[in-house]
Amino acid sequence: MRIRVTANTVASVEAVWPALANIASHVDWMLDAEAITFVGEQRQGVGTTFDCRTRVGPFVLVDRMVVTDWRDGCAIGVDHKGVVAGHGRFELKSRAGGGAVIAWTETLAFPARLGGPVTIWFAWPVLTAIWKGNLRRLAALCDTQYR
Repeated sequence: MRIRVTANTVASVEAVWPALANIASHVDWMLDAEAITFVGEQRQGVGTTFDCRTRVGPFVLVDRMVVTDWRDGCAIGVDHKGVVAGHGRFELKSRAGGGAVIAWTETLAFPARLGGPVTIWFAWPVLTAIWKGNLRRLAALCDTQYR
């Protein structure tokens, strides 16, 4: 399953990046992320590893994530190592006329024991809506706090 959502913000890329780079603060704008616990001392950059307790309705998972790509001011990529495996990526780009576009792409695979393709069919619209809302909250946060 691949989901890509975007949001526009009036804040510049340079203003959005600190909010995106502060992984611990993602729980402030991600409705589905309840808690982030780092594994080790590293908090930024390639190799950063953390567990994210995720809740979607009654479903709760702890997802181990490892940062695989980190380009300051541009992108963060993570591999999902939990029950639901895959890869996520945030990208920032300047908009013509000012502001930034925040893009979030997730490619996830649900195992057979969680329903596999059937779960994907139900999860796609739900996760798309949640993640669109997450990016809207991030954009609003950046528009007010990081401008």
